[in-house]
Amino acid sequence: MKQVWKKRAVAATVLVFVGAAVYLNWRYADNVADTSKVLGQSTLVNSQEETEDNAQQSAQSDYFATARLSRKQARDNAISMLQEAESVANAEQSVLNEASEALQVLASYTVAEAQIESLVTAKGYADCVAFMGDESISVVVSDADGLDTTDVARIKDIVISETNYTAGQIKIMEAN
Repeated sequence: MKQVWKKRAVAATVLVFVGAAVYLNWRYADNVADTSKVLGQSTLVNSQEETEDNAQQSAQSDYFATARLSRKQARDNAISMLQEAESVANAEQSVLNEASEALQVLASYTVAEAQIESLVTAKGYADCVAFMGDESISVVVSDADGLDTTDVARIKDIVISETNYTAGQIKIMEAN
């Protein structure tokens, strides 16, 4: 009986850590380091204004690349922990089912985020990254003209069509 409780406790602990890792990745995605300078990158400068525009575009593209990499690393860590939980010898079936369901949820998040990002950029926005969670989704968009209410509505329509989130669960942010 004690072994069953130990296994349940281990599985619950793993699931809590996975959830915490995904949440922290999502929460701190805006706090990425400034990577606007890339070693070996050079730019021909004609005017100060062009330099500032190029630096801003570079910083935004770096933000999106860093955010995607951070999201992927957090998901990979969560998946490996869930797979370890599944491979525990003598694991209870309910623990195996929970780990399998969590893996399926993470896989569906990955597919939906990629689809949303592709559809948003297909609508003419410069770049986009989506972060799905249990209760909400955040979509960060880069647009040269800035986002207005029409843009927000267009992006929300895409998210609603690709997920089960309601309009109130969708957060649209503009990358600075």
